[in-house]
Amino acid sequence: MSDGRRAALAEALAKPAFDLLVIGGGINGAGIARDAAMRGLRVALVEQGDFASGTSSKSSKLIHGGLRYLENYEFALVLESSRERDHLRRHLAPHLVHPMPFVFPVFRGDPVGRLRLSAGLWVYDGLSAFRNIARHRSWGHRTTLRHEPQLRADGLRGAMHYYDCWTDDARLTLETVQSAVGEGAVACNHLGVTELLRDGGHLSGARVTDRVTGASFTIAARQFVNATGPWLDRVRRLDEPTGKPVLRLTKGVHIIVPRDRVGNHNAIVLRAPRDGRVMFAIPWEDQTMIGTTDTDYEARPEDVAADADDVRYLLDAVNAYFPAARLGEADVIGAYAGLRPLVAPAETASPSETSREEEIFESAAGLLSLGGGKLTTYRRVAEKVVDRVVARLQVLDPERRFGACRTGEVPLPGARVDDPDRGGFRGFAKRVRTSAPSTVDDGLVRHLLHRYGIAARELIAALAGDPAAARPLVSGLPYRRIEVTRAADTEMAVTLDDVLRRRVPVSFRHADGGAEAAPDVGALMGAVLGWSPTETAEAVERYRSGVVEERQRRGEPSAGLGLDSRRWA
Repeated sequence: MSDGRRAALAEALAKPAFDLLVIGGGINGAGIARDAAMRGLRVALVEQGDFASGTSSKSSKLIHGGLRYLENYEFALVLESSRERDHLRRHLAPHLVHPMPFVFPVFRGDPVGRLRLSAGLWVYDGLSAFRNIARHRSWGHRTTLRHEPQLRADGLRGAMHYYDCWTDDARLTLETVQSAVGEGAVACNHLGVTELLRDGGHLSGARVTDRVTGASFTIAARQFVNATGPWLDRVRRLDEPTGKPVLRLTKGVHIIVPRDRVGNHNAIVLRAPRDGRVMFAIPWEDQTMIGTTDTDYEARPEDVAADADDVRYLLDAVNAYFPAARLGEADVIGAYAGLRPLVAPAETASPSETSREEEIFESAAGLLSLGGGKLTTYRRVAEKVVDRVVARLQVLDPERRFGACRTGEVPLPGARVDDPDRGGFRGFAKRVRTSAPSTVDDGLVRHLLHRYGIAARELIAALAGDPAAARPLVSGLPYRRIEVTRAADTEMAVTLDDVLRRRVPVSFRHADGGAEAAPDVGALMGAVLGWSPTETAEAVERYRSGVVEERQRRGEPSAGLGLDSRRWA
């Protein structure tokens, strides 16, 4: 986004008095802004970093019913999650939410045997009204190894096979923001709230600073929602300096390794040898993502990072289940760390036992703060928050009427086909694939459909006449140069981090963290955003320096990557 576009956004944010200011551009903030705008509220959304730059781009990428939550008897959460999972997959975001088969192996001495696990999966299927992709199946020793031949055979009793769903969490968040904007909301990233203002005893505005241009201005609003995730208590202190913290932050780390070294065909449920915690080995094209950890975290949210012990913990788990892998630190392609903004329980519990359910906190001055929640249920959580906002607005203006929640009916933009009676999005995707030019291979067409939905058609048309735009950003990954141009032009990306960490996640999927691609990405972005050669060089250096710092935090050398002891002017 060019300085001119940001100036126009700042002007749009500074002039009117909004019904609602949403602080925080993760999945919950995006969902709240979309819901509120669709009901007719005048909505502003600000995010101190990039959209989804906190927890919402650092999850396990799963849209799931929450099988593990049955252990804590959280049946209501599993029921809600199962319904939302199926609604996202079938109707709201079929281009972004895809079925994924899971295998839950059972070994001699495991705390949960096949019989108990089978009973849990019957409940799991039942809570989704048996509308999951397929019902679970029970496999014996031989069947399990036939499907997963690299799995450890020693002590294996069998496995349970079931389905959940996978998504690109950052793109789901971004498209939700774009949908909110399409409904009339004004949204801006890299815009941090520095002060909350009052009129009498109630909040009336927020002072914000643009972290790109340095400009500061005030946004006036009648209602305020704090959806900042791990930064929730920090924003609450702007309103109540002596307020008691309400969050318990826990750190979740994932690592990416070569899939051919692991050999898994399905997503595999693992138990960590160190503490028995459940985690996953999830196939992601030619790679396997392993995670997540779950440990208490007390430092600044912006400083969270994967460290050497986190990496070792995850490697120990996957090596225990796939002994032929023999993975070491040198085999880790990338890693990322995020924070769960869990509501602190009244009684002591382990991180994994702490509930993922959301809770809304309301201050005397009118700040609504959302703690907890999970990716799968973001739409329902947003509906509950906006219900509260609407109720308060109607007290202030009894004559005003608002629309009902429509987020469960209207698909996200990428799934909003013009002819739903012709097979919906899946019918559209089939027609696009059969009509694509021969110069654009089918794998690339599928890749674009799964990331951009109906917008893939215009991208495919553009690629047909521009071979340079179709070139991969890095070898071995499907992301193309045209995606960088689109990110800068229509997806509000303003830094290389915005592109390489979220729009096209090369940073943790390529061995050099995207450092080699950075100059090309910088040039493509600079052409759209009007950067000078000096500004482009500085943007590239900032990104590559960040890669070095990230490697150092988890104890990995940057030597050999072209990242140490040089500048990139």
